[in-house]
Formats: sequence, C-alpha cells, structure tokens
Amino acid sequence: MSTRTPGAADGTPPRALAGNDIADAADAAYEENAAGARPCDGVTSHQAVASGQVAVAGRAGYFVRRRVRTGKGPGGYVESPAFASSTGTEAPVIVRFVFDAGPGGPPLAGMDRITNGIRPVGDTGTGGGAGSSIGPPG
Repeated sequence: MSTRTPGAADGTPPRALAGNDIADAADAAYEENAAGARPCDGVTSHQAVASGQVAVAGRAGYFVRRRVRTGKGPGGYVESPAFASSTGTEAPVIVRFVFDAGPGGPPLAGMDRITNGIRPVGDTGTGGGAGSSIGPPG
C-alpha cells in the first residue's frame, strides 16, 4: 500500500482522480521496477473488477479496482481510492493497494478493511490496542 497526494486541491472529483491513477498504479506494481527490470514480464491486460463511491476518513471518495494480468505469474489486483484530505487545504489523497493474485495472495476484502480503517488525523475513536499510539510513553 502506498499513498499519493497529487498536489493542491484543484477541484478534480475523486472519481476522476481514482480513474486517472489506476493504470499508473498497475504499471508501478507490475510493469517495470525501479531498477528497470520487468520481473513479471510486464502487464498484458487490465480488467475492471469494481468501482464506486466510498467513505474514507469521513470524506466522500471513489475507488477503482482492476485485475491485472502479467506475462509471467498470477498477476494481481490494484485499487486506487481517492478522497479529499480532512486537514489543511483538503488536498486530494490517493491510496494505492496492490494484492498479488494466486493461492498465496491475500483476500480482496482486506482492501476494503484497510480503507474503512483510515481515520482523520487526531481521531481518537479507534479503540486503542497495540500500535495505536505513536507518542512517547506517558
């Protein structure tokens, strides 16, 4: 999972942001790595799997999910949910998910679970637990 903030809020709707990002997310995951190698022999096709409105950190957003097939291996699934930040200039935020397909890949419901768990900065309603605090011990 990675996040991307495309810049200052320019009024581009979340649906357009997610739709414009999904091919880049697939290429970044399965086309060519930072060293210029193509470990999966590149992307051979994309197939739309799901898309729609989603609430992320209390903000209206939109997500696009695709099944990516590669030249070698099982390929995977990529998803780009986009929403406006709840702080500052409300700049758009895109979160990229990449789940490998195949028998060892995680269930796709994990993408939804992670998206539903994204909270605004300062939200203390998470219920606590291990790893819920990054401040110094009190």
